[in-house]
Amino acid sequence: MVYIIAILSVIFLGLAVMVISRMAAVVQTARGPVDEDRIGMSNRLNAALMVVFFVVGLIAAIWSFLHARQFFLPEAASPHGRHTDFLFWLSMSIITVAFIVTNALLFFFAWRYQYRPGHKASYYPENHKLELIWTVIPAVVMALLVFTGWRAWRDIMAEAPENAQVFELVGKQFNWIARYPGVDNNKLGAFNYKLIDSNNETGIDYTDESSFDDFVSTSELHIPVNKPILLKIRARDVLHSVFIPHLRVKMDAVPGMPTRFQFTADKTTDEMKNITGNPNFTYEIACTEVCGQGHFSMRIRLVVEDEASWQAWCKEQKPLLTSSPELASRIPANLKAKAAKYLSAPETAAPADTTTASIVKTGETVASAAVR
Repeated sequence: MVYIIAILSVIFLGLAVMVISRMAAVVQTARGPVDEDRIGMSNRLNAALMVVFFVVGLIAAIWSFLHARQFFLPEAASPHGRHTDFLFWLSMSIITVAFIVTNALLFFFAWRYQYRPGHKASYYPENHKLELIWTVIPAVVMALLVFTGWRAWRDIMAEAPENAQVFELVGKQFNWIARYPGVDNNKLGAFNYKLIDSNNETGIDYTDESSFDDFVSTSELHIPVNKPILLKIRARDVLHSVFIPHLRVKMDAVPGMPTRFQFTADKTTDEMKNITGNPNFTYEIACTEVCGQGHFSMRIRLVVEDEASWQAWCKEQKPLLTSSPELASRIPANLKAKAAKYLSAPETAAPADTTTASIVKTGETVASAAVR
């Protein structure tokens, strides 16, 4: 600690000496005549350094970009993603050109119009033509960029096509829960946050018969390729954000305010393995909103596969009502007959206790009565 204090003391002492010497130079200049030859040399040196700094900085920026290209994401695996990339690079190109041109003029003028003995600068109090040019052109360019961006936003926020496959993604500290509409009616059931518990993490409302065949997954989300996807998003606790980098999908998950995003994945996971040359490639859904200490682990695997494989996988899954028959107590009496087939599914495990067995038996009895 003593050594650090000593080093800092020496540094601050040097800075103090430098400031005092500069002040002495200023005072000397104010008292006596100015050495114009010395000022001319200093200006020429500074002007030359301006040009050198611009050229070196430009070369360094180009090298940095070319070097970083190897770390860029591959081409987007969705039409929306490719359009988003086009808009991004279009905006970056326009901004880069404007940046280079304006800074080139800035550094060039610093060199070109450096101090010269006997030279008198020209003064233009106003130039309406020039002002019109540098006002109208940027305004038109910005309007076009905003319009194209708005169109892209309008497309993803528009009503999904009738043949769109609907999924729901629920964020909580610290994982995602994917809810599927099942294979019978292809409709997501209603939900109610007041129904959330350890058996019903997404708050599925079983007063809606569309909920009976819904099933959930916390390890992966399977979607079909080349089919419109409507992803419904919500959060259980704090602000989260859905991010699928290879599909260029990003949307916040806001507590109390469901959001959505529609897209079409046109490259399966296996195709991306071939494109990237990485046999271990996998799509990933991550959270890009810091949501607590476990934020780093909040992700879920995304599997994009052909329609037949996706349908086969869905048929292998059990509705939440089947795997957790105790939820049958939330089903209205007039809908128990319709729910009975999910409660008495052959693959359902033996009831864990007498209460559960009673619920299942009740469902079977109601179903038999309905048949009679």
